[in-house]
Amino acid sequence: MMMSRKIPEKILERVEKLRKTIDDYRYRYHVLDDPTVTDEIYDSLMEELRLLEKKYPELVTPDSPTQRIGGKPLDKFRKVRHRNKQWSLNDAFTLEELRDWEERNLNFLKKEVKDQERLKRLRKLLREYTVELKIDGLKIILEYEKGLLVQGATRGDGLVGEDVTENIKTIQSIPLRLNYPLTLTVVGECWMPKQELERLNRVRKKEGQPPLANSRNAAAGSIRQLDPKVAASRKLDSFIYDLDWLQPGQNLQGKVVEFPPTQFEELAFLKKLGFKVNQHYRLCHGLEEVQEMYLHWQNKRNKQPYGIDGLVLKINYKEVQDLLGYTGKSPRFAIAYKFPTEKATTVIEDIQLQVGRTGVLTPVAILRPVRIAGSVVSRATLHNESEIRKKDIKIGDTVIVHKAGDVIPEIVGVIKEMRTGKEKEWKMPKHCPVCGGGIRKEKILDKKRGESVNYYCENLDCFAIEKERLVHFVSKKGFNIEGLGEKIMEQLIDSGLVREPADIFRLKEGDLEPLERFAEKSAKNIVESIQKSKVVDINNFLYALGIRFWGEENVALLTKEMFNPDSVLFYKKLGLKSIKKPADLITYFDKISEEDLLGINGVGERMSQSIINWFKKKKNRKLLKDLSKLGVRFSPESVKTEDLTEEKNSPFYGKTFVLTGKLDSFSREEAKNIIKKMGGKVSSAVSKNTDFLLLGKDPGSKLVKAEKLGVKIMSEEEFKKYLQEASFALKQ
Repeated sequence: MMMSRKIPEKILERVEKLRKTIDDYRYRYHVLDDPTVTDEIYDSLMEELRLLEKKYPELVTPDSPTQRIGGKPLDKFRKVRHRNKQWSLNDAFTLEELRDWEERNLNFLKKEVKDQERLKRLRKLLREYTVELKIDGLKIILEYEKGLLVQGATRGDGLVGEDVTENIKTIQSIPLRLNYPLTLTVVGECWMPKQELERLNRVRKKEGQPPLANSRNAAAGSIRQLDPKVAASRKLDSFIYDLDWLQPGQNLQGKVVEFPPTQFEELAFLKKLGFKVNQHYRLCHGLEEVQEMYLHWQNKRNKQPYGIDGLVLKINYKEVQDLLGYTGKSPRFAIAYKFPTEKATTVIEDIQLQVGRTGVLTPVAILRPVRIAGSVVSRATLHNESEIRKKDIKIGDTVIVHKAGDVIPEIVGVIKEMRTGKEKEWKMPKHCPVCGGGIRKEKILDKKRGESVNYYCENLDCFAIEKERLVHFVSKKGFNIEGLGEKIMEQLIDSGLVREPADIFRLKEGDLEPLERFAEKSAKNIVESIQKSKVVDINNFLYALGIRFWGEENVALLTKEMFNPDSVLFYKKLGLKSIKKPADLITYFDKISEEDLLGINGVGERMSQSIINWFKKKKNRKLLKDLSKLGVRFSPESVKTEDLTEEKNSPFYGKTFVLTGKLDSFSREEAKNIIKKMGGKVSSAVSKNTDFLLLGKDPGSKLVKAEKLGVKIMSEEEFKKYLQEASFALKQ
């Protein structure tokens, strides 16, 4: 007999806390129509509980949230028992999880079917899927007798729902009488159009009510209104996707009506009866075709008037569906393939300070790893101490983490209901955690976060500051030296080989070979990469210097003026014959003032002060001279005087572009350079001044904002065509 194992107290406590919190959220969502969190957060907490119960199966209890499907029906509506149990679907978030699901179904068939010829035929049928959009709405169950609508109900707990017939009747897309006098039950989704949701939230805001979070919450609240007139005013819509029950032996036009043999034919049958069926379903032969559809709709979902949170895969043939059947709570033959979430919950295991290249001390949350937006997140920025206090964040808290597209993960809130009393407050230390140096405060004013305080290490020789500066110097947007990543740079600093950027260009193979992880070939490759990087774009060079407030876009604004004959900052107007090497920049910046820089659109007082002061410092001037002596030069193309006459002929001229997603034909850097060379501008954020959003694969939140502002969306193919037109125009 197997001995029962001792489960750690903290696990028991965590499981109990998860169950209580999830059940409270479920009750508010399903019973009271008053959700306090999004579906993503609820699903994330459920996933954590599922994993803990999988690891400790002895903790599973009949009343655990993982063992139920929905919630209790509201007492204010008549309770009705469903003819068939209403199931929920299991979720998959990756193609690999879909393959595992397919493999499980195949293994199940092998056990159930002994006839090898039949098994061979069924194996082929198993990989044929009807794939539908997963609509973000409220599940409804409709009953018809001899073609007339007699009952509309919500799912409830899967066995018993709520009678909402009168409200269902207000939905124009739901037929009160079918095209044929059949007795049957169908299942579908009730949803609120996005435009209607926006209108409703404007009304709620005027009335001092909190906005509804999404179309599902809006549909649920509307369909449960006691007054059908209120439901009718909400302009709800529907999609029907399942024939749940069909009374046996019914005749239609002299033929016995039977269940369609496939899901694909079933959807056609539902349309024939008079139901509204979402038109974007597809028959897929294999998971590769499913993945194509998934990627297509992941990019396109925001353009629809209804919410879409994934796809639903159903094995097409009912023969296979019937053989696979159901688990305790879900069908084996169907699964939801969810789009990557941008929010999830996890636990803060620690808070550590990160020292940046400017000396700024940034608190970083060390998280229990969690998958968000297709990648695993284990760290999140907390910005500064003021942010921690404002959000009341403690070590040990269960938190909501947000990640949209390529944005750095951040903590957007604390789930205080999950607190146990063992959480610890975090305080800013009095000394730098790396060098032990003093810390100074600096007040900052952020447009999003208001006034707060940043902390800086006062020791400019702090190892962490030097390391970050050097890593920044060789980064992709700087000198882009292949092979010199963060760990290698740290090793070079530890060994004393590199203390400042100029030391990088003094390295020889013999310096590197004795170091750990270096062999003759790798040492040679790195030295060759360093030599190649000596010819650098002036934009990359200025970015690599890490001058405070001067990022990639701001540097581009400056260099545009440096080589623009119409600008007061044009280098020839300042008496310089050329700008070919780093030392030339000393002469250039000695001849300009802060006021000159303020004339550049987008350059502010702090920026102009920062760059002028940087070029005045002896240490920095020496660095520029040393780099010049070591052979660093600006690429001829990047220091070429602009031909404005030609540029103004380009259709790119004066147009502002924002890029999002991955491009096939260009890297993002190549696309940016093309736009700039053609007279266009590149911005990192979408605004009302943006002319085009260049759209690649897997776009981030910029696409949503662009659509909201009415910015023109340009595909990669359209961009290439636009580029051809620009090239033609420049030749004229």
